[in-house]
Amino acid sequence: MNGFIQNMIGMGDLTDQVIASDFLISAKSAIKMYAFAITETATPELRDSLHNQLNEAIDMHDRISSYMISHGYYHPVNVQEQLALDTKTVNTALDIPSP
Repeated sequence: MNGFIQNMIGMGDLTDQVIASDFLISAKSAIKMYAFAITETATPELRDSLHNQLNEAIDMHDRISSYMISHGYYHPVNVQEQLALDTKTVNTALDIPSP
């Protein structure tokens, strides 16, 4: 979304935060699915391939988490800060005018 429009409707950095959060959730889902698939596969070759993909998904999760933490979008160690951020995000979303 255009930065000017974001600022006009009060979203600012919220769009980046939402995209990063969505990406993080997708990475977590991929990790779970790869781990599950590894337990269900029958061949060592496929298991090795899935292990490689699992490791890549874990690395991606780490990069996304680090990005979010460095930008103040994610506070995995401080529940109070995360709760305050989540509350602010929800209130901002509720204040967005409907079309």
